[in-house]
Order: sequence, then C-alpha cells, then structure tokens
Amino acid sequence: MKAGKSTLLAIVLASAAFSVQAQTVPKPKEFYFDEDRAAVPVVAISGVEGDALVDQLMKARERGRKTLEATAQLAHVAYAGGRADLGDQLYQQALSTAQNGSSTWRSIRWNYGWDLYRQGEHQAALDQWSSLVGAVGGASWAPPTLALALWKLDRKEEAVQWYGAAVRTEPMLWTDARNYATLLPAWREEDRDTLAEILGAWQANPPAWP
Repeated sequence: MKAGKSTLLAIVLASAAFSVQAQTVPKPKEFYFDEDRAAVPVVAISGVEGDALVDQLMKARERGRKTLEATAQLAHVAYAGGRADLGDQLYQQALSTAQNGSSTWRSIRWNYGWDLYRQGEHQAALDQWSSLVGAVGGASWAPPTLALALWKLDRKEEAVQWYGAAVRTEPMLWTDARNYATLLPAWREEDRDTLAEILGAWQANPPAWP
C-alpha cells in the first residue's frame, strides 16, 4: 500500500550536505562465496503499511529509536509511493549520518541502489553498488546485481564478465535460468528475464579467466 502523499509531504527534514561520486566498477574476482549481511532490506517497523507505517516511522525518528533505520525505511516508502525526490533526501540524510563503511551504511547504500534501479536510474544504482564491492571479501550478491545494471547501461561485455564470476562460483546454479526464481526471489520477473539475456550472452561467448 502506498503512503498518502499528504503524509509524506508533512515530513520535515534537516538539510544535510551530501554528494554522490561516480564509482569506478572494479574488475570481477574469481569467486564470490561470501554472504553479506548488510544486503537486506532496512526495516525499523514491520507489520503495518501505508499512512500507519509512515506515522510510526516518524515517531521512531522523533524518539531517537532506530533513527537511521527509520529514515532509510521512510526513503524506501517514499520511492514506492512515487516520491523519488523525497526518497533521495531521506536516503542522503541517512547516509550522511551513518558511520562510513559500517554495516548500516552499507545496507542503506544497497537498498538505495535498488530503489534507484527500479526508477530506471541504472547508473546511479550502479554507483551505489560499486561502492560496496570489496567491503565483504566476495559478496555473493555482487556478480548478478552488477551484471544486471551494466547490461541495462549497454556495457554488455562488462556485464558478461561479472556474470562469469557468478558461474565460476556456483556453476550448477547460474547456468540455468530456471534457477533464478529460487536464487533471486526478491527480483522482479522482468529483471530475472534480463539476467537470462546475460546468461545467453555468456553461453555464446564465455569470458576467459583471468
């Protein structure tokens, strides 16, 4: 359920200076076996939706309870409600407050990337995700996610190289698109279909390693 625009418009933010630097996408490593516990939705309040959720998140911020998490979740709600401008302000405020490089900071960036991606802001999403590569030795989410964004940006050779890292890591899983619903349950079907295109390109010309 989308939060009411009137409620979202009532959110008052302290101004926070924040700038996003374009990130250079690194070359993929050989393997990406590591779980990244920061690569999960930021949730301060669960079990409610719409205006009730916004109200509880605002109260959590006012009371200083899970302020960062509440701000990031509000940002996601704003994006889901079609208020990308407000979502950007909230995400930027959360990032400017979070300790640089902390698990919370990384989780906010990961989520921000997905909200940007779903708005069609593929370069901005890639910039968010690229900043996280290497924070966890070889995070398993990185190869398919970066491949997806790079493909959308028509950087197809790089996309296939990143997809190759997923295949090297788990060849029995990533060489069959029928596995995607299980591997990527939170992805939209259209994004899994895009990943299947990348798989097809990988199958046609698998990149050599190294």
